[in-house]
Amino acid sequence: MLRISHYLRALAGQCPAPRVAPPGSSRPPVVIWNLLRRCNLTCKHCYATSADSVFRDELDTAAALQVIDDLHDAGVRVLILSGGEPLLREDLFQLNAHARAKGFFIALSTNGTLIDASNIEQITAANFDYVGISIDGLETTHDQFRQLKGSFARSMAAIRLCRERGIRVGLRTTLTQQNHPQLPRLLDLMDEYDVQKFYLSHLNYSGRGRRSRKLDAQQQMSREAMTLIFERAWADVEQGRDSDFVSGNNDADAILLLQWVSRRLPQQYPALEQMLRAWGGNASGSGIANIDNTGEVHPDTYWWQHSVGNVRRTPFKALWLEHPDALLLKLREHPRAVGGRCGQCRWLSICNGNTRTRAWADGDLWGQDPGCHLSDDEIGLQAIPNVALYPLAR
Repeated sequence: MLRISHYLRALAGQCPAPRVAPPGSSRPPVVIWNLLRRCNLTCKHCYATSADSVFRDELDTAAALQVIDDLHDAGVRVLILSGGEPLLREDLFQLNAHARAKGFFIALSTNGTLIDASNIEQITAANFDYVGISIDGLETTHDQFRQLKGSFARSMAAIRLCRERGIRVGLRTTLTQQNHPQLPRLLDLMDEYDVQKFYLSHLNYSGRGRRSRKLDAQQQMSREAMTLIFERAWADVEQGRDSDFVSGNNDADAILLLQWVSRRLPQQYPALEQMLRAWGGNASGSGIANIDNTGEVHPDTYWWQHSVGNVRRTPFKALWLEHPDALLLKLREHPRAVGGRCGQCRWLSICNGNTRTRAWADGDLWGQDPGCHLSDDEIGLQAIPNVALYPLAR
């Protein structure tokens, strides 16, 4: 995840640089926990391939409470509760209370359609640190993508209810060819609904997202979207607005941010490059971990085809920190030993080979990322001979 607003505020002298631990360092990760797989929607990009049905062998309340204790023992302090749709889990608020009592920062990741007058007071009392609600286009586009007519209106009503009660809310949008032209209007919704955060996710080819790959935004669309977000974020920094723009699932965004700064704030380019090199890019398998609904642990939410163990049988600390499997060790190399354009890229130490699941969908886990939106010239291939290709040091 690229913390765009935080980096720009640091360049403006409004805050310190983000605290970072580069991929490969020994650190407790942020854990995204799919509490259940059931969902009232069947979104076209869902990595969990969720549906409105009961899935077997999910962690019960007692097991889930033990997982929270184990995560705390492992030093984990940031927990994102996801699904499926987490509000369909009857013990959600019990689990949240237990985690809050242990001092976790807790975010709720929801489609928002189930937040209404019947439960908004309970959600408010739960004191989530952040509620992320997915909006994948304006009304018609969103409803088609989420495959439920009326879902846009219900999600926007949920955002209004949350903000009326002072809950910090973020919009989350997966960029596609269909919603790319709507992005300026989606960003305007932040002001209309007093939303603090906007998270732009690039499409990852996992679950239904793999089958929906044809919907992925073209590379020029991704670049235009990022430029728009950089401009909005910087305008808010200059005007002192409390907003937070981030992007995820394409760590090459960091290079686009460097290019933008070179044009708009050229004197700040060296400082930003230093901060981004300290950040180190994609952190799947080190700074990010996923626990699915049955207790299987994955390098992140898009890696359900590979488990590093199960928290029913082995404490998370042992799986993640004490005895990591071979794939985790490979992912924690920095920079990673990747091939193709990624291995030849002069920005590898910043991007770290990007998300590996798109490359995996193309048949080579350690090959080049087909979702990279940088040109050969931008990554330095112009100066590389056709033989004996090696990464360039900048």
